[in-house]
Amino acid sequence: GNLPVVIRSVPEGTVVPFKNVLFTLENTDPKCFWLTNYLETLLVQVWYPTTVCTQSREQKKIIAKYLRETGSEKSVSDGSYKFKLHDFGFRGVSSVESSAIGGAGHLVNFLGSDTMSALMLSREFYRCDCAAFSIPASEHSTMTSWGRDREVDAMKNMLEAYPTGMVACVSDSYDIFNACENLWGGQLKEKIENRDGCLVVRPDSGELPGTILQVLDKLGSKFNCEKTSSGHKLLPSCIRVIQ
Repeated sequence: GNLPVVIRSVPEGTVVPFKNVLFTLENTDPKCFWLTNYLETLLVQVWYPTTVCTQSREQKKIIAKYLRETGSEKSVSDGSYKFKLHDFGFRGVSSVESSAIGGAGHLVNFLGSDTMSALMLSREFYRCDCAAFSIPASEHSTMTSWGRDREVDAMKNMLEAYPTGMVACVSDSYDIFNACENLWGGQLKEKIENRDGCLVVRPDSGELPGTILQVLDKLGSKFNCEKTSSGHKLLPSCIRVIQ
C-alpha cells in the first residue's frame, strides 16, 4: 500500500529565493498524525546537497565574474570555466552517502570531480553516463618515494608517463618555490613547452593567498606569459596552477 501523505515540492534544480518553502508534507489520515514528523526528519536531509549546490553555484558566479574582469571571457563563453572548481571532497565528509549526494549537488554547476560516488549516484538515479571528468595526477607518496635528491626525476616521470593531455603534479613535497623556479621553470622547462598538453602545478601547502601568488610569480618569470585584453598576465597554455 501507500503511506497516507501528500508531498509537494518545487522542481529539482530550481533556483528559489530564500523565505520560500522547498517542499511540503501533508498527512491525509488523522490516525497517522505522527507520520509527517517522522518522514520530515528523513526528507529534510535534502538540506545538505541543496546547500552544496547553492554554494557551488555562487562560487561559479564569482569565478565567471573575475574571468570576465581579467580578460579571460573565452573561458566563460566556451564553458571551460566549469572545470575551475574541482571536487576533491570525498575524504572530507562524514560518509559515502554524504559524498555522493553532496558531490552530485556540486556537479549541477561544475564538470570536474574526483568523487566517484557522485558519478555513481548520477548514473544510477539520473541516467547520466559520465557526469564529471578528471585528469592523471600525482600525490605526495608517489613523489617522495623517489627521494628528495630525485624529485626532478619524479616530475620528469609524470611528464613522460602522460606525454599528451593534461596532467597534474603536486610540487610542494620539499620546496614549492624551488620546484617552480628551478625544476619546472629550469630543468624541465623545455620538456613542458614541447609537450602536447598542459602541466598543472599543484602547490598543496602554505598560507593563502601569499603562496599561490608567489608560485604564479615564479612560473611567470620563467615561462613566456601572454597579456589578456585587460592587461593581466596569463601563463602559456602549456602550464597552469591549481590551488
